[in-house]
Amino acid sequence: MTSTDLDVLGVVRSHLSEGRAALAEMFGGHLEESSHASRLRTRDGREFLNCAGYGVFLLGATHPHVTEAVVAQVRRHPLSTRVVLDPVAAEAARTLVEVCPPGLSQVHFTGSGAEATETAIKLARAHGKRRLVTTVDGYHGKTMGALSLTARDLYQKPFQPLLPDVVQIPYGDAEALAGVLADGVPSCFVVEPVQGEAGVIVPPSGYLAEVAEVCRRHGCFLVVDEILTGLGRLGRWWGVDADGIIPDVMLVGKALSGGVIPVAAAVATRAALRPFSKDPFLHTSTFSAAPVAMAAARAAVEAIQAEDAVGTAGRLGSLLVERLRHSATRCPHLVREVRGVGLLIGVEMRDSGLAGELLMELFDAGILVNHSLNNSAVLRLTPPVTLTASEVDRLLAAFDTAFDTLAARFPG
Repeated sequence: MTSTDLDVLGVVRSHLSEGRAALAEMFGGHLEESSHASRLRTRDGREFLNCAGYGVFLLGATHPHVTEAVVAQVRRHPLSTRVVLDPVAAEAARTLVEVCPPGLSQVHFTGSGAEATETAIKLARAHGKRRLVTTVDGYHGKTMGALSLTARDLYQKPFQPLLPDVVQIPYGDAEALAGVLADGVPSCFVVEPVQGEAGVIVPPSGYLAEVAEVCRRHGCFLVVDEILTGLGRLGRWWGVDADGIIPDVMLVGKALSGGVIPVAAAVATRAALRPFSKDPFLHTSTFSAAPVAMAAARAAVEAIQAEDAVGTAGRLGSLLVERLRHSATRCPHLVREVRGVGLLIGVEMRDSGLAGELLMELFDAGILVNHSLNNSAVLRLTPPVTLTASEVDRLLAAFDTAFDTLAARFPG
């Protein structure tokens, strides 16, 4: 590291996070400098292939259409008065609704996925649904309400008591949901189409359709968290599309940013959003629907449509999963499973230590991936649709080498 790099590391340690600084040192103290499409460049001249970013970079980094829309909006009118109506928000809402399942026609924009979760919780409460039902290892954010649904003691215990009346049930088990709802307590169920932070857990076929039917039968408010899975990440516009269901609220985020400006949303049926629609001051945020974020959201959806990002995610994801499974045969005693839907891919190792070893080998080869917050044995890839054929080859070659190295290091 140069003296300038050390200065930055010192500032992070002193003013941002000691833990974050220590983690950065473990990864060599590199400083992000620039990014474009699938590539990240650091100040010391290294170039990484970015298959990380927790699902934000579906369109890659600095996508031209999104970036130009944001820059133009910044120059013209980046933030609104919140007194006079903002047409950019209206255009973004209409653009988003046009690609959502029919019936989800109302939009409440937020600054993050966790805020979108908070919106859904408050809507459920406004409809009298006092009990929240979540899934084991589900992940919905870390603000206090969202954290109440993020079912892992590691994150919850330091902040208890959280929201009352929260019940956890196994993921993928609609009968367990029916069993909880049978007592007649007014409830809200929050669920992911594919569990991301749990390690890319894919439910049984037809699970969401069964969930929707159980919720209808018991009058349960249904929230589907598509913050990670939506807008094409799974090779279809939305996870709910596989079962053709319409939840009361669908949470959107990550890819909605276009990889440029943080933005998320709760998209709801007219009936579900009515409490907020009737009283515009019941649930507000200063930066909600900021024009600069709305420009990004609209442009992101436009780019996903224009470039067939959904179809690309499906085709490219299938290729990567097939090839990664073949690569994993180099050390079958170390890899438990390679699984994925579209460009949401998990590589599960036999234990978290091996996952850490694999992550570092890939990093040294210039490949960025994420670990899964609720399952440390799973490395998660969320590549962009911008991966070129040569970049796919580079990614797979890095896995081949990493698996060979681990097989030699841990011969079993």
